[in-house]
Amino acid sequence: MNYEHLCIQSCQIVQEVAEFIRGEWNKFLWKDVENKGVHNFVTYIDKKSEAILVDKLSKLLPGSVFYTEEETVEREEGRLKWFIDPLDGTTNYIHHLSPVAISVGLYEKDRPLLAIVYEISLQECFYTWHKANASFLNNRSVSVSMHNRLKDSLIATGFPYYDYSRLKGMHNSLDYFFKHSHGVRRLGSAATDLAYVACGRFEAFYEYGLQPWDVAAGAFLVQNAGGRVSDFSGNDNYIFGKEIIATNALVYSEFLTCIQQFFS
Repeated sequence: MNYEHLCIQSCQIVQEVAEFIRGEWNKFLWKDVENKGVHNFVTYIDKKSEAILVDKLSKLLPGSVFYTEEETVEREEGRLKWFIDPLDGTTNYIHHLSPVAISVGLYEKDRPLLAIVYEISLQECFYTWHKANASFLNNRSVSVSMHNRLKDSLIATGFPYYDYSRLKGMHNSLDYFFKHSHGVRRLGSAATDLAYVACGRFEAFYEYGLQPWDVAAGAFLVQNAGGRVSDFSGNDNYIFGKEIIATNALVYSEFLTCIQQFFS
């Protein structure tokens, strides 16, 4: 399989969907917003975007299966799995804020084959593929930053939407990072956070309570850009384990030690 060619074709599909999302931004009304739970919103734009992605990607790669946020298709087992978030940052979107992203990752069992994160506001397409040994942003290669100390790092995180069981750890980590880094940012789109680690805008990102479609693409971007990804224990259960840290390679150990201290 030519993974580079498959990735480029997938990027074209993602960009088409991004144009649809951008075009609808000022058209939808508050009555079009559904509440799936506390702080968890969905619009017809999420649903239609996902349907388009599933339709076109299934034609691009027949026989593949899908893990999708809005459950356009029933989840089933298969060798080739797409992880799709059609609108990462819906809360931002309905409030006309940025960033908002599309996240698409393809895995063969546990092995990543390609990843795309398209940040819609800035029209930035981050992508990579198996054996590319690099990640790309709009046709140029990018890499993680070279800062090697936490005190020189800018950190990204996300706040929990429904699982508040680890708020003490979150509060303590924020208190520490406020005092011992360049600061903490909360953008509201985990896919974008991970893409920004991959291109060196952030040195580190951490969050718990995320779903596979939130992180599958961005994690691979970080890895192919020279970074490190793990769960809070330093293991590889970050796709389905609902916790992730992603850093450049140089601050990983220091950052992991901090996270383990606060979330043990």
